[in-house]
Amino acid sequence: MTLTDPIADMLTRIRNALMARKDDVLVPWSRLAEEIARILRDEGFIHGYELLAEGSRRHLRIILKYTDAGKPVLTGLKRISTPGRRFYVRATEIPRVKGGLGFAILSTSRGVMTGEDALRAGVGGEVICYVW
Repeated sequence: MTLTDPIADMLTRIRNALMARKDDVLVPWSRLAEEIARILRDEGFIHGYELLAEGSRRHLRIILKYTDAGKPVLTGLKRISTPGRRFYVRATEIPRVKGGLGFAILSTSRGVMTGEDALRAGVGGEVICYVW
C-alpha cells in the first residue's frame, strides 16, 4: 500500500495508540520518521524507539510514555506541512506552540530539529509538525 503522507500516518498511529492506552506502536520506517522519533525521545515525550526488520520491510517500534496517573505525556500532535501545501519559515518566523509549552519540528538544511534548536542555529525550514 502506498501512502501519500507517511508522516501524517505516523502521527495518526501515535495519537490512536495513545487514546487506546497502548504500550507501543509500529510505524513504517523512514529516515524522517526515525528523526521525529529521536526528537520525541530527546524531549521526553516517549520512552524510546527501536528499528525492527521483518524480511525486506522495516518498522519503528515507538514505546509510548504515560504519567503515574495513566495519562499520556504526549497530549497533541498536529501535521502542519503536507504534500499538497508545504509550509516554510525563516529563522525569525519559527512559531511558538501553545505559548511555549510545545514545540515545532522543522526539516532544515542542517537536518531535522526542534524550532528552538533551529532558532539557535539561525536556520529556517519546513515546519513538519507541532508537538505538545
